[in-house]
Amino acid sequence: MSEKPYRPILIMLTANWISMAGSALVLFALVVLLFLIPVHMAGTVSNPYTGLLAFLILPALFILGLVLIPIGLFIARRNGTAIMAGVTDRRSAWKKAILFFGVATAVNVLVGGQLTYRAVEHMDTQQFCGQTCHAMTPEFVSHARPPHLRVACVSCHVSPGASGYLKAKTAGTRRLVGAVMDNFEKPIDYIPGLEGSASSSETCEVCHARETTLGPRFRILTKFADDETNTQSQTVLMMRVGGGASGGIHGAHLAPGISIRYFATDAKRQTIPRVEYKNAKMGITRTFMTPGSTEASTSKLASYTMQCADCHNRVAHSFDLPDRALDRALAAGEINPTLPFAKKTGLALLEAKYASADEAGRKIPASFEDFYRKQYPQVLANQQADITRAGQALIAMYRQNIFPELKVTWGTYPTNLGHMTSPGCFRCHDGDHATSDGKTATQDCETCHRTLAVEEKDPAVLKDLGISTAAR
Repeated sequence: MSEKPYRPILIMLTANWISMAGSALVLFALVVLLFLIPVHMAGTVSNPYTGLLAFLILPALFILGLVLIPIGLFIARRNGTAIMAGVTDRRSAWKKAILFFGVATAVNVLVGGQLTYRAVEHMDTQQFCGQTCHAMTPEFVSHARPPHLRVACVSCHVSPGASGYLKAKTAGTRRLVGAVMDNFEKPIDYIPGLEGSASSSETCEVCHARETTLGPRFRILTKFADDETNTQSQTVLMMRVGGGASGGIHGAHLAPGISIRYFATDAKRQTIPRVEYKNAKMGITRTFMTPGSTEASTSKLASYTMQCADCHNRVAHSFDLPDRALDRALAAGEINPTLPFAKKTGLALLEAKYASADEAGRKIPASFEDFYRKQYPQVLANQQADITRAGQALIAMYRQNIFPELKVTWGTYPTNLGHMTSPGCFRCHDGDHATSDGKTATQDCETCHRTLAVEEKDPAVLKDLGISTAAR
């Protein structure tokens, strides 16, 4: 019997352009993966698109190549291509071919399965969600700050179970296409916690049960004036958080038996002309409406059942207004409050318009230092380090809140918690929402918090409690 050549398998793989393309795709994907995956797993690659390439695109090309190879062979066979030319033992050659494809298929099922698993894992990371898939850099940056920086995106934005995962990934396909094609809306009109398939009961309440009774919460709001000495004042509040049957803010809205449904005119739910309140335990049902609104005029509006995220809509993706951001930095000592007009100068620089983040990065610290060079040269000479550190703090504030390429600026994403920087509570508790018999949704300040001091320079209550009021 003559020697059996190895040539038939090579001929089969190159029978026509379809099988050749398949072989090329398989080899390409394998070679790139062999180099890319170890580097990516080592954590030395910071570009988020390497994950998209390693765990989505290359496996797709690999599987496509495997599909093309047998298709090409089948077409070649039907067309009578002499793929078996030069073979002395045709039966043995086919056995080798079957063994080759059998082993290759088994190996690739295992490899493909692992790659798919890794792809699923990678799609659950903050980097993939915030930068690769949804191009949500502002949300990605804001999530890197407490209190939820270690909580995965899917924990809050994907409902538990296979159905929740499927719904979330199906809905996310549109955003993935938008990110790749760069044709998504700017700024992204997205409301964390209020959009998608996940509800607060399935996400927030996994860790924060609404039945939990919370005691009063002590809160100090530190503010600095825009005068030369950055005069400090403080407002002290005792928040009546409550919860469950104990009442308070949480109890009044989410206690057992209480259901609140509201109707909004806008996607961000900032204008609410109608609120329906039901208390099953007390047998109370009330409908509050703004002047001029009727059931007929509001019946076609989008309606929602109140949940945690209606108030805590920015709990993991908070953005500051410049005044608040500066007050926080001054109170924490990131900007030395002894620098003359630090608040006023910093605020003007933060509110100025810049063509790009790079331009802001250059101009803000340079302009801040230039102010002291011209107006307070002695301060610059004595506190150069403080001025430099303050300039860097201003840049950090800007980069955490302003994203020119996505048209995100101060106030683009309001928070509904409280009522100091956006309507928040006053969307319903504005004194105008009333029932047909004249009852209004209360606006009494003491309902939600006990005011212990209001913008006092040295609040007595803090002295009594032994709390220092000096900025660090």
